[in-house]
Amino acid sequence: MSKYKNILFDLDGTLTDSSEGIIKCVLHTYEKMGATPPAAELLPTFIGPPLSDSFVRCGIKEEDVRDAIDIYRQRYNTVGKYENKPYPGIPELLQKLNDEGYNLYVATSKPEKTSLDILEHYDLAKYFKEIAGATYDSKREKKEDVIRYLLDKIAVGDKDELSDTVMIGDTTYDVTGAAEFNIPCIAVTWGFGDLEDMKAKGAIAVVNTMDELYKSICG
Repeated sequence: MSKYKNILFDLDGTLTDSSEGIIKCVLHTYEKMGATPPAAELLPTFIGPPLSDSFVRCGIKEEDVRDAIDIYRQRYNTVGKYENKPYPGIPELLQKLNDEGYNLYVATSKPEKTSLDILEHYDLAKYFKEIAGATYDSKREKKEDVIRYLLDKIAVGDKDELSDTVMIGDTTYDVTGAAEFNIPCIAVTWGFGDLEDMKAKGAIAVVNTMDELYKSICG
């Protein structure tokens, strides 16, 4: 019998491959701002973390970050969010977990409305009891803030209750965000994070396939 009941999924890099839309929107933003774009190897680092952190890390001045985010979202919210696709096997995995009685949730640093649009577009929203994301004003943006918001929504927060909860993600933001609540994190390798860093930060397992993920959840 599985020790987990509540399964929290990250979105970008875990449920869907959002790389095409995000990278195109990042390049569009730097072009519109007349700024030098990040080196190609840095572009995937925009996938997962809060946008404000990524823009500052890649050369946008603090005072220009809000403008950069606005330009990014103008393209992303109309075009970029659909330059996206679920990873092979995700719908089948979610269906199986649903059928077996697990409570499935999304906890993402992507804005909540955008996340819901994407999940509904790909017919994945139906599998989740709640979809928790960031706010457009960045007041709720970091992974730990999103998880706290989700736990409040579903009235789960007692340490004993969280013993049957696990996070599934592809970056250290998922590992460290979940750790704020003593929630373990299973790292998936098909996303965009640094695998060794995730392990160093305390990921309890590393999985390479949907079958391995299912087995890690179900014990």
